[in-house]
Amino acid sequence: MATEAATLRRTPLYDRHVALGAKMVPFAGYEMPIQYDGIVVEHRTVRSRAGLFDLSHMGEFLFTGKGARTDVERLVSSDIAGLAIGEARYGLLCNEGGTIVDDVIVYRTGETEFLMVVNAANIAKDRAHVLRSLGDDAAFDDRSLATALIAVQGPRAAEILDAQTGSAVSGLASFGVARRHILGHPDRHGVVNATVARTGYTGEDGFEIFVANDDASTVWDALLASGRDAGLKPIGLGARDTLRLEARFSLYGNDIDETTNPIEAGLGWTCKLDKDFIGRDAIVAKKAEGPKRKIAGLVVEGGVARHGHEVTSGGEVVGLVTSGTYGPTVDRNIALAYVPTPLSKVGTALGVRIRGKDVPATVVKTPFYRRSE
Repeated sequence: MATEAATLRRTPLYDRHVALGAKMVPFAGYEMPIQYDGIVVEHRTVRSRAGLFDLSHMGEFLFTGKGARTDVERLVSSDIAGLAIGEARYGLLCNEGGTIVDDVIVYRTGETEFLMVVNAANIAKDRAHVLRSLGDDAAFDDRSLATALIAVQGPRAAEILDAQTGSAVSGLASFGVARRHILGHPDRHGVVNATVARTGYTGEDGFEIFVANDDASTVWDALLASGRDAGLKPIGLGARDTLRLEARFSLYGNDIDETTNPIEAGLGWTCKLDKDFIGRDAIVAKKAEGPKRKIAGLVVEGGVARHGHEVTSGGEVVGLVTSGTYGPTVDRNIALAYVPTPLSKVGTALGVRIRGKDVPATVVKTPFYRRSE
């Protein structure tokens, strides 16, 4: 019988992670680094200096042709038609019922070219969803297995990447995207063609770098070497999760999925309701009706809330935690949970049932953390 490990894929940087002493775990069908030096240490490194992430498990879909803009506009909830070349936008793939198939970022990389990044666990599902709606005037290419994605995140990210591109990526606007050359390791020669975007999932300034698989190790090594003096360290998925939760970014499969709609998930702002997109009519109806539940941010006293923990009010179960952790930057136990709309008001006192005991929790304004500009 094949073991689970035998079926897991490895990113082009797997050997680098092992050599750096990373703890490897199964994640979305891959063996991925969960941590190197410890989650809290890595979290604080990103907040104070910079972290290097392997995100090569993520999916990349390329749309080209004269119908690409029209098709992606219909697929994604946000304003894709309004993107200029070199701009990106966050949005949702929804089904006809108005619930969330995935959350994605779309980059306009050319006149008739759009790159969509999708969550690793959803690649096959998203590909089928896209192909059902693709018109005759657009070509679709799933480049997920051929593309490596490396992120540099943190207050020193621009400084580090400027040194390796030979041009000022620090001049890119937030959610800007451009093609750049990345210099190889200082002890070796070579230049790598890359697509660089000022996007991320940590709440810090940062960049995501798309390269061919064969170039991933060159870029990883070069960035680690050049960023050493700036305090750049490799960061695992554990700290990526605590960073994104402090910043109140949704995690697909926890906070959003095909049982949740954008209005209750706090993502109504991603939906451009004066255009036609899949699920639009259902979302309009849900907005008019008003959601029966909403996702709320909680500060929890006396324990760490985890995904699946029950939320209580007056001893009665009223909701479920979708994400929870200790937030190293805010120094509090924080969580997201779906609760009845009347209980989602900031200041509401609730409980979270941890090991059979209802510990106090309070609804707070999110994000839990916002960086200083």
